Amino acid sequence: MTADLGARISGLLRDVADFPQPGVAFKDISPLLADAGAFQAVVHAIAAVAGDDVDIVAGVEARGFLMAGALACELGCGLVPVRKAGKLPPPTLDRSYDLEYGSATIEVPVDLLEGKRVLLVDDVLATGGTLRAAAELIADGGGTVTAMGVIVELGFLDGRSALGGLAPLHTLLTL
Repeated sequence: MTADLGARISGLLRDVADFPQPGVAFKDISPLLADAGAFQAVVHAIAAVAGDDVDIVAGVEARGFLMAGALACELGCGLVPVRKAGKLPPPTLDRSYDLEYGSATIEVPVDLLEGKRVLLVDDVLATGGTLRAAAELIADGGGTVTAMGVIVELGFLDGRSALGGLAPLHTLLTL
């Protein structure tokens, strides 16, 4: 990752105060997604660290879906959604976890991950609860997370430590 890409990402982030609840400063990547060149550069950068060790890309709802779709096309592999509970048709596997402002449950489809090498992606790493739960779900489904990729890591929340070395984590910008 180049310093130029980090600066480009930083310039395209939008801070949204008190969202989704008071006291939370949400990092919105919508301006980055709307910039074709920046979005393409982000996809290329994450694809480069994933290498050839990927059968399927798992994207965490909702902005991770956007990354996962583009990455799956770039890498020539499949895609699996990691969704909020109740959004996928059964059968699914689910896991609950804590995040910086509450708790949530996510799920994945059954029988799509068995024996697959998985690149797990999301837009922002905050406390690490969502990525950890997603990685554990993938393992429960018989897959192996070979790498994780995020656009922005909120270093001050130390989410990286919550991942406990589950797989190599690649971030394009740390704040």
